[in-house]
Amino acid sequence: MKIELTLAEWHKNQAITCFNETWELIDKKERTTEEDLLMIHKAHASCYHWGEIGESLNRARGEWLVSRVYSLTNQADSALYHAQRSFNECLSSGIKDVNLAFAYEALSHAYLKKGQQAMYKKYYRLALEASESIHESANKTYFLEELHKIKPRF
Repeated sequence: MKIELTLAEWHKNQAITCFNETWELIDKKERTTEEDLLMIHKAHASCYHWGEIGESLNRARGEWLVSRVYSLTNQADSALYHAQRSFNECLSSGIKDVNLAFAYEALSHAYLKKGQQAMYKKYYRLALEASESIHESANKTYFLEELHKIKPRF
């Protein structure tokens, strides 16, 4: 049995698949250099596919994911670039709640990787403040767990 997908359905399927595969790599305790590169490619692929058919929320999340993998692979400039894109998408589209909090988290994490202590602290504080507006308690708990994974080494 052959299943026919519309182009939009295909893009959505690819975006979700790549997002989930990126998370599998993020959650891996130890990654090889090749797995780091695969993680970056999958994050970009997810972001691309959401950009083709998604809405502002999907684009903000996609940029956040790309920023996260660049932070994890210590590529601070790229992490900051995509964190800023996620944040800008949130601001321009009125996205709030957990997604805005994660945009602040991404900026904080990127500045941490750049070694910019003052900016790291600023966005970490803004992320904590934004977490106060997260409506769903499970989302708030998850966000705070992720935020506290950021460990400064100043």
